Amino acid sequence: RLPEQQKTSESPLSWFRGVYLPPALHPLNKTFIKGEWQDTDSTQEKRRAFLQDFCKKHNSRKKLQTHLVHLVSRIYVEDRHKVLYCEVPKAGCSNWKRVLMVLRGLAASANNISHDDVHYGKHLRKLDSYDLKGIYTRLNTYTKFIFVRDPMERLVSAFRDKFEHPNSYYHPVFGKAIIKKYRHNADEEALKTGSGVKFKEFIQYLLDSHRPVGMDIHWEQVSKLCYPCLINYDFIGKFETLEEDANYFLQLVGAPADLKFPKFKDRHSSDERTSAEVVRQYLKELSKEERQLTYDFYYLDYLMFNYTAP
Repeated sequence: RLPEQQKTSESPLSWFRGVYLPPALHPLNKTFIKGEWQDTDSTQEKRRAFLQDFCKKHNSRKKLQTHLVHLVSRIYVEDRHKVLYCEVPKAGCSNWKRVLMVLRGLAASANNISHDDVHYGKHLRKLDSYDLKGIYTRLNTYTKFIFVRDPMERLVSAFRDKFEHPNSYYHPVFGKAIIKKYRHNADEEALKTGSGVKFKEFIQYLLDSHRPVGMDIHWEQVSKLCYPCLINYDFIGKFETLEEDANYFLQLVGAPADLKFPKFKDRHSSDERTSAEVVRQYLKELSKEERQLTYDFYYLDYLMFNYTAP
């Protein structure tokens, strides 16, 4: 069973065909690699090769069919160290923005930057704010990196963050619409506040081809946030090995030696982290068909980044 938007296609991968693959990957400075980083580097090379092979298999004609400015709308720029970071929410993005602010010289330490400063301070510039020449120059010369996460863990993490805690945006905007459409005999308080959305209701919304409210970056597919077959990422980090991958990457781009990736959880620090076991508990609330359709929704993310189907 394929998501609604894929049913009309010849295959779930057909919308990647006919796109132009950028030039060869940007060479990274690996002169410092010694014993402790060799395994990390080997894993990194395998991830890059796997994604490249996947993209080559599903691209035929060399023609760009998607507007460039849209492609780069989630990419943050740090000009000092010449890096481009594609933001994937719920995969360490808050701490990565803190690190970019330190690299840019806006803060002395990542540990002192508040959540609001990270997300609402507008301290970092996105790639789509440059003119076309500026975009092309940076895409072709800067080190492009992305951090991804197991799709189901990312989805459950987003649900827990946005719907199980007070939230002045997601409850009135998404919660009210979800409860109104998917909860039979909803009480007046739930319809008024949008609080208390159940995971099953959230999944009904996610899979609905006629959603009462649009998609959101916190649960949008990585394939549509960062376009990994159109933008050739030089470094692919994973949330599952976040600290190790991040600190290795910082060395690759010549970050200050004392800059380490933050270890702290950005919000709701007392909550248990969303693990495979936590995900299993949430998936129990769904029917077998709903679980399959949710997997289908993230099918490309599973394939591209070599994650095992649940």
